[in-house]
Amino acid sequence: MGSINKIDLVCDYIITKLDEASDRPSLLKIQKLLYYVQAWHLALHDKPMFNGKFQAWVHGPVNRHIYDRFKGTKLLYSHISVKDVLYPDCNDQLTDVEREHIDEVLENYGEFSGAQLERLTHTEAPWLSARGRLPSSARCEVELDEKCMKETYRSMLK
Repeated sequence: MGSINKIDLVCDYIITKLDEASDRPSLLKIQKLLYYVQAWHLALHDKPMFNGKFQAWVHGPVNRHIYDRFKGTKLLYSHISVKDVLYPDCNDQLTDVEREHIDEVLENYGEFSGAQLERLTHTEAPWLSARGRLPSSARCEVELDEKCMKETYRSMLK
C-alpha cells in the first residue's frame, strides 16, 4: 500500500471525531477543518502538521490530495461519514500532541458549517493573498503561502 500520507490520517481522525459528536460534515467542512489544523499548527509549532499545500479555490482553501481522494464518490456538499475513512486506526497512528492539536481546532471551528467556514476563510489574508485580484468566481489553483498562514494565525494569538 505504500507509506501513509499523514493528511489522510488527520482527515480520518476529523471524520471520526465529528461522527462521534453526531455531526454529518460535508466535504467542504472537512477541507476547511484540515486547513485550520494546518494553519494553526504552523502558527503554534512553526512547522506544518502534514505535507500538503492548500490551493485558493472559489470555495476557500482546498487540499488537492483530499479533493482527489473523494472526487469519484463525493461532491463538495456531500456528507462524509466513518464509512469514508481509510484508516479506522487513525487515532492510534497520531501522537497525543497531534490529537490534542486537532481536538483544539475542532473545539474552535467544529460547530460551524462548511459554508460558514468558507466565508471565514474568504476574510483571511492567506486565501485573499493567494487569489490576488481574481474575481470571486474565477478558478484558481495558486497555493496559499504557509508563511502567510503562520503569520496570520500567530497574530490572532496576541
